[in-house]
Amino acid sequence: MEDFTGIVNWENVLKQSTAFKKNKPFKFAFIEEFFEKEFYEKLYQTFPAIDDKWVRSSVFHKNQFVRYWVDSEEGRAVVNKDEPYFSQEWNKFKRYVHTDEFINYFREFSGTPVTNLKYFHFVSYRKGGFQLPHIHNVGPSTLIMMFYFSKNWKKGDPGGTYMAKKCDESSIIFEPHNLDNSMAIFLDGPKSAHGVRYISKDVERKALQVTLEEYSLKTGWSGGNPKITGKLLPNQIHS
Repeated sequence: MEDFTGIVNWENVLKQSTAFKKNKPFKFAFIEEFFEKEFYEKLYQTFPAIDDKWVRSSVFHKNQFVRYWVDSEEGRAVVNKDEPYFSQEWNKFKRYVHTDEFINYFREFSGTPVTNLKYFHFVSYRKGGFQLPHIHNVGPSTLIMMFYFSKNWKKGDPGGTYMAKKCDESSIIFEPHNLDNSMAIFLDGPKSAHGVRYISKDVERKALQVTLEEYSLKTGWSGGNPKITGKLLPNQIHS
């Protein structure tokens, strides 16, 4: 069995469990020093640069760059497969996110019956980048996480994924400013408004988005998704 020690600072993660469960109008939390420092620096140094493998989404409600894992298309569940394009550390973390250990920690943290990794992709914003406040509300058992890899971010500058009371930036209740080895997490639902304010400086906000969700061979994903092609195999199902 592969050794995944030295990757995540689980003590820091679990300290925010109570806050996550108590926050309103929806459950969310912000965790600093998510990764162990040595491993984080390796991820930071090998964060993939924007190139022709990235997809730019520039529409009326967002302007961002996305890099999918392996050959996955938007909306396709991520399978447990290495990708030589990414560094050894990124592949190791990706494998870890698939494990029962990683998923069970977040079941404990959130009180949500997540069982599988659904999405794993990089999301970057440059000058002019933004995402209007929105709500997914795809299902009752979906955890969305944003891991940040941007050093020296200025306090008060946009770029971090904010949480809001409704789909209006005037209702923001939390916006992270430490985007260096930190993570924002929220439970998807009918009140889970979030977005990214317009970035006017010549900077790049680097992040990884991970989605955990409940899945069964009989009923599929708890949140559903008509874009998903194929089903996970039995050995890819965690319980």
